[in-house]
Amino acid sequence: MNILTFTLLQAAPAAGNPGATGSSWTMWLMLILIFVVMWFFMIRPQRKQQKELQKFRDGLQKGDKIVTIGGIYGTVVEVKDKTLLIEVDNNVKIRVDKNSVVQDFSTVNQQ
Repeated sequence: MNILTFTLLQAAPAAGNPGATGSSWTMWLMLILIFVVMWFFMIRPQRKQQKELQKFRDGLQKGDKIVTIGGIYGTVVEVKDKTLLIEVDNNVKIRVDKNSVVQDFSTVNQQ
């Protein structure tokens, strides 16, 4: 049985129960409502955050202070297409993937 047949059978009123059609449409309405609420509160904000992070990564320049996923603080020395060369201490430089950068260190509130 395919999904369309199953849906049509569920939507068809029962022989002795004329109120069955209303309850099946209510069920579908509730499922749609749950999906819409989930999209507004979970999926949409996550997509927005991902776009902002990608925009930040694309706009990295030499001299920016950054933090990596692993918690390494450093200053950008060189920017390439997919990698960054960051200086973590005097004359200590490491190359990291751009996707490992999570935030701008200069905007982090230091205490």
